[in-house]
Parts: sequence; C-alpha cells; structure tokens
Amino acid sequence: AAVMCFSAAGLAHAERADRTKPMNIESDLLTHDDKQKLSVFTGNVVMTKGSIVMRGGKLEVRQDDASNQFGVLYASGNKRAFFRQKREALDGYMEGEGQTIYYDSKADTVRLVKNAEVRRLAGTRQTDEITGNDILYNNATEVVTVDGGVRSTAVNDVAGKGRVRAVLTPQQSTTVPPPANP
Repeated sequence: AAVMCFSAAGLAHAERADRTKPMNIESDLLTHDDKQKLSVFTGNVVMTKGSIVMRGGKLEVRQDDASNQFGVLYASGNKRAFFRQKREALDGYMEGEGQTIYYDSKADTVRLVKNAEVRRLAGTRQTDEITGNDILYNNATEVVTVDGGVRSTAVNDVAGKGRVRAVLTPQQSTTVPPPANP
C-alpha cells in the first residue's frame, strides 16, 4: 500500500460546512426502512450535501443517533460511481470514481473501491491523479491511502495488476527563485 500526504499548500481541507448540510437525494426509486434507519435509493442517483456531489446507480444511506450519515454508493452499468467535493478556501476540488464509494461523515472519509481513481483539481484544471484498487481519502488528516490490490507471485502476472499509479504535478512556488550564476 502507498500513502500519499499532500502538503497544506497543495491541498486544504474540504469544505468544513458540508458536514452540517442536509443530504439531498434524487433517484428513480426509494425504499425506506424506518426500523433499521436505512434508505435505499435506486436508479440515476444524485446526492448533494453542501459542496459534495455523488452520482451512481444505487445509494444506501444510514444515519446514527448522533446524526452522522453513512452512505454506500454503487456504480451503474459500465459507469463508475462518482464523488466530488470542494476544497476549503481554494478554487479547487477533490473528485474520484470507483465501483463502490463509501461516505462516512463521522470519520470525515471517502473510500473508493475497485477500479478507483482520485483527482485533484485547481479550478477546472486537473493537477494530480491517483489510481488503485482501494483509495481512502481522509479529509480530517489530508491523507490519501492507496492500495494497488491483489498481488500475485505468478510469473505470468498481468503487467500493472496490483499496482498504484500516480501523476503528481509540481506545485507553483510563491517565492522568487535566486538568480542563476553566469
């Protein structure tokens, strides 16, 4: 597994106010079980919560007695489930896709599983991209943990299987570099 910690200059916390915003969900069908405190939204699901946007085929939502919300979003057909959240005090977003996305408002985490990808955007320009089998983005600690997946010791293992891939763009410096020596 690889752990990637973005610097405070490169990645600020996501919108803090998102945690207290209501969860708004649209879908083709809703089944709610009041006894289990479970709502299942199916078909063309779109969830917004402050700056958070999630889209997929099926969303299961639970809420505990302390009003923490937990969601599991599943892909739809050949389209991966999608997550996007604005970064605090910056003109940028963290977004990602995976077959399954786990949202936990209590731990302040998003976990993207199977065929997972996370992108950091500055404005609308993509700056960084990380892919793996299992990606955990912890908003509270600003840490992204990526696991490449099942590893094989077989000689004929498919190239790239079980690997983490990252493209990291250098951050723009705010200091003036010293003059070059002639």
